[in-house]
Amino acid sequence: DTLWDLAIAEVEKRENRDDDDVKPGEVWEKSILFMGNKSGGKTTIILRCLEREESPKPTLALEYTFGRRARRQNTPKDVAHFWELGGGTSLMELIRIPITSHNIRSFAVVLVLDLSKPNELWTTMESLLQVTRNHVNKILTKLEKTNPEVAAEMKQRMWNNLQRDHPDCALVDPFPIPLVIIGSKYDIFHEFDSEMRKIISKTLRFVSHYYGASLVFTSKSEALLLKARVLINHLAFGYDKSKSVSVDPNKPVFIPAGQDSLSQIGPPPASDSDLGKMRANTPLELWKKVFEKTFPPKRFCDLQDAKDPAQDSQYAEYEVDVMRAQKNQELEQYKRNASKSWKEMDFDSD
Repeated sequence: DTLWDLAIAEVEKRENRDDDDVKPGEVWEKSILFMGNKSGGKTTIILRCLEREESPKPTLALEYTFGRRARRQNTPKDVAHFWELGGGTSLMELIRIPITSHNIRSFAVVLVLDLSKPNELWTTMESLLQVTRNHVNKILTKLEKTNPEVAAEMKQRMWNNLQRDHPDCALVDPFPIPLVIIGSKYDIFHEFDSEMRKIISKTLRFVSHYYGASLVFTSKSEALLLKARVLINHLAFGYDKSKSVSVDPNKPVFIPAGQDSLSQIGPPPASDSDLGKMRANTPLELWKKVFEKTFPPKRFCDLQDAKDPAQDSQYAEYEVDVMRAQKNQELEQYKRNASKSWKEMDFDSD
């Protein structure tokens, strides 16, 4: 074997190791960033993964929590750091805060898309994934100079979900870090017209396969949330992957990374004449054009609904709020005095 073959084997061993491979006293630390549609169910999914019975609250900006799990009795607990980006696409610049060069090797992303809002689906998905990918690529570019072995390891790991002889290797572009795409609010989506469900399901299957991601549809149903938890627990605590696959558009989709193929997904859901008229430079761009023909992107601005965190009741603190109110009054008085002084000034016309 060449040195490169040995390196690949070592990486695969680390990725697929089980309890027997973990050294006594060793603790795993993983980090996951949840992002997606505003009010799409991210907080609910996180709480269920952590087995907390709290009622979900609206997420402001970037919030953090964590979970701990022990692989067996009398062993240290592994730690998973959960970050949640609120505001839909309005606060994308905050993505760079949790993802750093120090944790990039153990970082993963969960993209939660609201299936009940197909007209917002592609815009939300494209915007968030593009910003995340650009930030991760910047980190990898720096790592290539400071730690080329780690950068090479991560680039190789991107392809680990696809078998080496997979027919789609030349047609996909894996995301640089592990990615899970969750289609939420399946209970509402299930009431859609069958043709609409088919287009959305096929499109998300293609996007997930193209990025080397896992795909699962879920809702508040405990049975469906359990499937999402399986994928997230694999990322967070190294639990076993599920090998089950469900691709029936009339049922909740569940496809672990690397278990789909372009031949099974089929061509974009459009007539040959329509496909011939669409100009696209990549397969992803073609699917986007087909999808947005059926579901024109909704022009929306997340910032319009953004609330001032200082006015949010869940963050109320009496002493701080009283002092803030006092300072606001002083500021308004200063503005009035300054305005009055400005008006009373006698400017020399010369």
